[in-house]
Amino acid sequence: MTQPLPFQRALPFQRALPFQRALHAEWTKFRTEAGPVWLLLAAVALTVALGAGADGSARCAPPDCASDATRLSLTGVVLGQAAVAILAVLAIGNEYGTGMIRTTFTAVPRRGTVLAAKGAVLAGTVLLAGAAAVPASLLAGRLVLPGNGFTAASGHPPISLADGPTLRAAVGSVLYLVLVALLALGVATAVRDSAAAIGAVLGLLYLFPIVIHVIGDPVWQRRLEKIAPMPAGLAVQATTDLADLPISPWKGLAVLAGWAAAALLAATVLLRTRDA
Repeated sequence: MTQPLPFQRALPFQRALPFQRALHAEWTKFRTEAGPVWLLLAAVALTVALGAGADGSARCAPPDCASDATRLSLTGVVLGQAAVAILAVLAIGNEYGTGMIRTTFTAVPRRGTVLAAKGAVLAGTVLLAGAAAVPASLLAGRLVLPGNGFTAASGHPPISLADGPTLRAAVGSVLYLVLVALLALGVATAVRDSAAAIGAVLGLLYLFPIVIHVIGDPVWQRRLEKIAPMPAGLAVQATTDLADLPISPWKGLAVLAGWAAAALLAATVLLRTRDA
């Protein structure tokens, strides 16, 4: 049997499984473009800066000192998630805008595989960014809050990841950012327009809390807080008065996971049933 010439032999990348090839391609796109890196840095900076600002403006004057110090220090996640959402939308929105999505689907015909690869790269990078931003925010709180009256004498020991509720809030906040990214990816894939997708995702995240505050009925407020992606998801940051929360921390994060799963499922169905 004739042996193939050296240049005819399949390269390791060519011999890889379809998902591995797609993952390699998506990672190459991600690391060779400047935009994603800057958006990740913006997410970290905004998260830490807003958290530090909230720490600096907070005051604890016993006996009225019931603030959740950990949740206060993680306030910046509310703003950092915007950069994460934009990053996720552009991960596929830019390809639809330039028409490069056709090339992507030609190289990897299995569209579900492309979406899974994009989701994996996105989740991994946001996980790393969150793992940097969240501990930095807690460190800022540990350094700043004692000077504003949040001391052990007032019932607020220094923030520490050795504390179970604080560790849960930190891990949950990182997962929250990852889920926001996946939610945004699903919406962008379904909408196929970057501007519309960014508006839809940010509206979904930030308009629910406004509507909740506008509603005067406390019963309906609590009902909406149980299903709204941001209020429910951020319940994972709470470390005090857990019995008073509309939804428990992990159940709240599960609600956000449900939103992300629904968006990705809809995106997968639409990818397979319509033209690029």
